[in-house]
Amino acid sequence: MFSLLDLAAILLTLSALFGWLSHKFIPLPQSIGLLVMSVVVSIILVGVDIAFPAEHLFDALTEALLQIDFTSVVMNGMLGFLLFAGALHVDLGKLRSRAIPVAILAFFGTVISTTVVGLAFCGVSRLIGHPMTLSWALVFGALISPTDPVAVLSTLKNVSVPSNLEVEMQGEALFNDGVGIVLFTILLRFAAGGGEDTSSTAISELLLLEAGGGVLLGLVTGYIAYQAMRLIDDYPIEVLITLALVTGTYTLAQRLHISGPLSVVAAGLLIGDRGPRYAMSKRTQTYVFGLWTLIDEILNSVLFLLIGLEVLVLRFEPLALLAAGAAIPIVLAARLFAVALPPLLFVWSNLMSVYNVPFMTWAGIRGGISVALALSLPDSAAKPTILAATYAVVLFCIIVQGSTLGIVAKKTIRTQIRSEN
Repeated sequence: MFSLLDLAAILLTLSALFGWLSHKFIPLPQSIGLLVMSVVVSIILVGVDIAFPAEHLFDALTEALLQIDFTSVVMNGMLGFLLFAGALHVDLGKLRSRAIPVAILAFFGTVISTTVVGLAFCGVSRLIGHPMTLSWALVFGALISPTDPVAVLSTLKNVSVPSNLEVEMQGEALFNDGVGIVLFTILLRFAAGGGEDTSSTAISELLLLEAGGGVLLGLVTGYIAYQAMRLIDDYPIEVLITLALVTGTYTLAQRLHISGPLSVVAAGLLIGDRGPRYAMSKRTQTYVFGLWTLIDEILNSVLFLLIGLEVLVLRFEPLALLAAGAAIPIVLAARLFAVALPPLLFVWSNLMSVYNVPFMTWAGIRGGISVALALSLPDSAAKPTILAATYAVVLFCIIVQGSTLGIVAKKTIRTQIRSEN
């Protein structure tokens, strides 16, 4: 049995080693390079284990990974810190100016994608002789439709796009995971048939409580922290206040059964906007923003490493792998539909550009949140297929889409970048 310190040592050591190797030898962004290396190493280890089954060469590493509750680590550990770090660096003024497109993408885009993925995946699963009910297919749609803020923000660091488009992508990624988690919770009630109230009134109340309550809590706790920082000029204490803000807000949100992700996003946006202007000295800003940049980079590395190493402990059925392969074009098509429909409906207003649709489609990167939600599903006949499909989509998104997003940006939005610069 490994201790918490043992597990932390393994993950940090592997992250540092793979990060160094990726930086030296792989011409990819660090997070993508880490994922590629961890997946390749995992596949090699699985192959060796299959070739020499009696040796049990990698039991220690597998045992360590089995001790890690991926869902708990991501949803109840890393997510709050990563979302706050991302929100802290968003320009709130620009986000306000693009509030309507962000709201459309985060809410209606997620709902549209969930519906398209659910219907298509249900049909495809029947065609390949591995049928899945529509309710479980919609659950898959809900967990795979939101773009992952960690993956998107990490990828955007290496891609040059117009500032308005970048803000739209940042805002969508920060808010649509909260919407997706609420949809996932609602649809899981139908699929699992646990006897919960699934009336339209109950669903509306849940949506309002989860999303609205989360944003309100984040604004309240963020404002309290902001006022506390205004009254002092002591960077160690102000750094500590931001750490307490994230952990306290996320924990309180879970206790109140409201959206923890949306609460820390709201708090991060408030602190990132008002803090530097009214509450932080230049020295404090250096330490606060430096710390959260470092937290973001370290947790990003560990998260992408974990996604890759999970291959060691997951086992997929052959038919589930076939469904997983089909899931990739389905999710891409659903993303295309979700980002193309709003500009076409509002073409008269010039609110959203149709010309950005190819880039926005390819930039719809999924990540650890989708994997965590898939792993959290109760045991059922549909879980192995959903898990395999989720894993296939996430690996494709991060490795293929993430590594080629810069090329797609140059090919599809070069005119807009030049005109803005």
